[in-house]
Amino acid sequence: MLVLEAFAPVDDRWNERLRGLDIAVDDVPRIHALDPDSVNWPPEVVADGPVPLSRLVPAGVDRHANATRARIVLFRRPLEQRAEESDDLVDLLHEVLVQQVATYLDVDPDVIDPDGYSPED
Repeated sequence: MLVLEAFAPVDDRWNERLRGLDIAVDDVPRIHALDPDSVNWPPEVVADGPVPLSRLVPAGVDRHANATRARIVLFRRPLEQRAEESDDLVDLLHEVLVQQVATYLDVDPDVIDPDGYSPED
């Protein structure tokens, strides 16, 4: 429910361009930094240092030759550990979703959420 709450303002504004995008939640990431001291994540990963918080998986084809949709995968436990209260978690989820939608649409995050995006918060 918190993911839907955090995503609602983005979806309200960008719904037409997000119809091919799914959002999923995994408990923990299945990707790890090779060297935590010099982490250099690709643009499709939003992380807090060596800990991935989410990943954008592009549309493609699965191993059975079925088309797959693009999806943002949020990693529940790392996100929860960085938020003290549910309001903080909604704010963090919103920031991560803004970053991921910006990557998906190939625009700057402030285009997605000009009034609310602040990666320093």
